[in-house]
Amino acid sequence: MFVIGLTGNIGCGKSTVATMLRQLGAEVIDADTVAHQVMAPPGPVYDAIVREFGSQILAPDGTIDRRKLGQIVFSDPAALRRLDALVHPATSAAIRQMIATSSARVVVVEAIKLIESGTYRICNSVWIVTCAREQQIQRLVTERGLSREDAERRVSAQEPIDTKLIYGDVLIDNSGSLDDTRRQVLNAWRRLGLG
Repeated sequence: MFVIGLTGNIGCGKSTVATMLRQLGAEVIDADTVAHQVMAPPGPVYDAIVREFGSQILAPDGTIDRRKLGQIVFSDPAALRRLDALVHPATSAAIRQMIATSSARVVVVEAIKLIESGTYRICNSVWIVTCAREQQIQRLVTERGLSREDAERRVSAQEPIDTKLIYGDVLIDNSGSLDDTRRQVLNAWRRLGLG
């Protein structure tokens, strides 16, 4: 099995690249989906988050309202670090278990915090997706419906991409066309002898 760690900052196009890798035959594990699962009630991560941030982050059905929680953590770096400390260990453990039980030849772990969580250590190759800051903001506004102010806050809340680049084996520049991105993905896939 070959494990690709796929990362990049918010709005850079990790999901686009993950889709292309899935089309090439890879199994994709979306760390954000896994994080949603470990944050769901009932469970120790859910309980810890509610204790830390209060019941005002809950939706009427008792689940964590990620938009409300996001408003808190993306405007307070210390709060974001506290949330990460609660969620990352359980998410990383679940991802490791999913990899261990997979029968796929290539597994992709798509994770915005691949480096920060330490999950990159279990990967054979780390791929980093980049684009211009203004593109990140525009994508968050048009694709996720965020206000420009909220999009800028979320982009600014993350570590600069430069801090991740030293861990990368493959750099995918997602600033151009989809065809250009697809060509980079295919070239990297072939260089690694995966297809």
